[in-house]
Amino acid sequence: MIAKKYDSKKATLWTRQNIKSLDDLRNNGIIRITRKHLEEKFEEIADYIIELYNWFTNAANNMISKPKEVEFPIWCSINEENMLRPTLDAVVYVLEVDESEIIYFDGMKWDYVLNHLYIPRDARDEEEYRKNIKKKGFKDIFSVMDERTIHFYPEERKRIMDSWMRIFEIDEWNIFRVQANIWEIRPEMVKDILYYKEV
Repeated sequence: MIAKKYDSKKATLWTRQNIKSLDDLRNNGIIRITRKHLEEKFEEIADYIIELYNWFTNAANNMISKPKEVEFPIWCSINEENMLRPTLDAVVYVLEVDESEIIYFDGMKWDYVLNHLYIPRDARDEEEYRKNIKKKGFKDIFSVMDERTIHFYPEERKRIMDSWMRIFEIDEWNIFRVQANIWEIRPEMVKDILYYKEV
């Protein structure tokens, strides 16, 4: 695992949020992500995403304690070049955040979590895992966590979910892989707000 070397105690992050979040900041002095936000954003796949966000929230809370009132973390980019751009109904907050409040993770490994897949330690571990599940009669890596059959294999379910903690092990520090999460946005963190501009 490669540890990032910090030059300062603050980091600049970018996060795209619904334009209504400006009202939260103005009226409540804070932006937090709720279940309702996720339901509006993800619509028909919201329950699926919320289940995985719950897992992430619990795991991240063991690393940096979340405020009691917070339900879900706020996804951020670590680089302007790779940030999500403003849209008609979303703004981008440019934040200056204390390093002690940031949970860094590997976004490519997060894709494994989204697909209910085992995250291997390395190429050798992946090869051994594939051989192992084939020996157990699974068709491929995607069929292991099938909702219809996974309850018959509690040890496999645990093995997969335990591997998800590897999202916090950053093997390659670059702007395309590394993402960041914070628990909330407070006014003093906001250095700029980027709005959609028609070209």
